Amino acid sequence: MRRLRWVTLLLLAALVLLQWPLWLGERGWPVVHRLRAQLQAQLQANEQLSQANQALAAQARDLRNGTQAVEQRARSDMGMIDPGEVFVQVLPASTPLPPAAPASAPARN
Repeated sequence: MRRLRWVTLLLLAALVLLQWPLWLGERGWPVVHRLRAQLQAQLQANEQLSQANQALAAQARDLRNGTQAVEQRARSDMGMIDPGEVFVQVLPASTPLPPAAPASAPARN
């Protein structure tokens, strides 16, 4: 009976020694789980950056191939207008209007 107890303890110790690296080693389950989470986050970031790259490539293609994209960019970014056009700026309702300049009265002689 005593011998059976020692064999059981010896087998239990061997089992613990074999399982130790799996659970607490440098390549154990917790590390693998953390690395998988990091991998998923990186893959998601890569996908977002890939979509941004595709949008930039399409914008560059438009700028190289057509004049409409260049014209629209000049209008929106630089405030340019074509000759003969009239620039009209609409202010939001919450913006106070500047005081009107008094009309100059005709000179009396």
